[in-house]
Amino acid sequence: MAKQMIDYQKSTFNNVFNAMNMLQEQSEKMTMAFLEQSPAIPKTGKKSVQEWSQAVKKGREDFKKVLDDNFSKMETLFSDAGPKA
Repeated sequence: MAKQMIDYQKSTFNNVFNAMNMLQEQSEKMTMAFLEQSPAIPKTGKKSVQEWSQAVKKGREDFKKVLDDNFSKMETLFSDAGPKA
């Protein structure tokens, strides 16, 4: 039963994370398109936004990796604690 709960939580997390990821990527594309079309924003400002966007993307990837690793550890913990046949 614990493994089913972990699988459900992992599946739910992956679905929410993927939806959030798509939303953030779309927002990034819209922001970059706006910046490219706006002559009033200096190149240094555009570069700052691009660097910020890369930092956010790396943060998302790191967060996903940590959660995936911890889900894997939980699965191992509960599979090792299961009944012995």
